[in-house]
Amino acid sequence: MTDETNSNELENTGLDRYQETMEEFLSAADVRVVYGEPIQHNDTTIIPTAEILCGLGFAVGSGSGTDTGHNPDNPSVGKGSGGGGGGRILSRPVAVVVASPEGVRVEPVFDVTKVALAGLTALGFMVGMTFRMSSKRRALTSVED
Repeated sequence: MTDETNSNELENTGLDRYQETMEEFLSAADVRVVYGEPIQHNDTTIIPTAEILCGLGFAVGSGSGTDTGHNPDNPSVGKGSGGGGGGRILSRPVAVVVASPEGVRVEPVFDVTKVALAGLTALGFMVGMTFRMSSKRRALTSVED
């Protein structure tokens, strides 16, 4: 087996893995993932809903070169390649659809963690801006006529 054959096999394996990963991520955007299985209770049907967030990244690299500076009789030869990737899929409940004889209504799910993080972020921003405005070094210099 030659180096070219090994290289083609590695490329095919990489492409297959990439294809499988992309199919998995695209399946996360399916409507069946966002809306759960309906739950029937007497005359009422409950349908859970979720928010799906996906993030994906890939990178590849390559390199080659020779260095004859240290030993001109036996130059070093370099070669390289690499690649990697990663991703994350997050889901969280956002609402429940309730269908009953009285009608259909959407009941939101209150996420305490998300509200707390938003509040802490806003508080941090306000404290930072207060310190910046009160700092004489950072304040704008006055313009004298």
